[in-house]
Amino acid sequence: HAKNLANFDSMVSYVSAYGTDYNPTKPSLSPEALQNLLTESRNAIADVYLAFSVYSNAVAARDVAFKPLNKLVTRVINALKAVDTSSQVDDIARTISRKIQGVRAKAKLTDEEKNALEAEGKTVIEISASQTSFDLRLENFDKLIKLLSTIPLYEPNENDLKVASLIALHQDLAGKNSAVIAAAVTLSNARISRNKFFYKPDEGLVDIALAVKAYVKSLFGS
Repeated sequence: HAKNLANFDSMVSYVSAYGTDYNPTKPSLSPEALQNLLTESRNAIADVYLAFSVYSNAVAARDVAFKPLNKLVTRVINALKAVDTSSQVDDIARTISRKIQGVRAKAKLTDEEKNALEAEGKTVIEISASQTSFDLRLENFDKLIKLLSTIPLYEPNENDLKVASLIALHQDLAGKNSAVIAAAVTLSNARISRNKFFYKPDEGLVDIALAVKAYVKSLFGS
């Protein structure tokens, strides 16, 4: 895109240097129209760069915020083990925590183990246990918080393990995830707009440039 813009800029300079000799009948090929298209295309590509910067910053902020989550969840599970809850509740909590962390309940089979089972005529199908997309991690973190809120015995002294703190953290993580989604939409729209100015059939920068080239060849010869 940047190369196309640079070449179009160079072409407009050539057209301006032709002076009155350059006099196409098509309005979209006039020097004024070319200059306007050049300005619009510059703005469109600048909007993409800006939107990409905002998106990159949002992604980085989300990554930093989510990075400590796995260790925190492990601490939560250990705090839960330290109180007299039922084994069923502990199992549910561990299952949710594994989904947050993308950890398997059972280790994946090695290639040798798979081959041995297949040699016995057994079909080996392993479903991915990873649910580590940000949306799913948030969903499972919310499930864990709701589970903890139903356990009266879960009252840790550590502030960051308290249910209220976990709720606040979930809200912060959700906000940062939403910021990434919003920034991605803005970036997508900026790219759509840029592509319209650059590549729309007959009206975009590329097709206009080809038309200018054809006119100049008709004017001065190949």
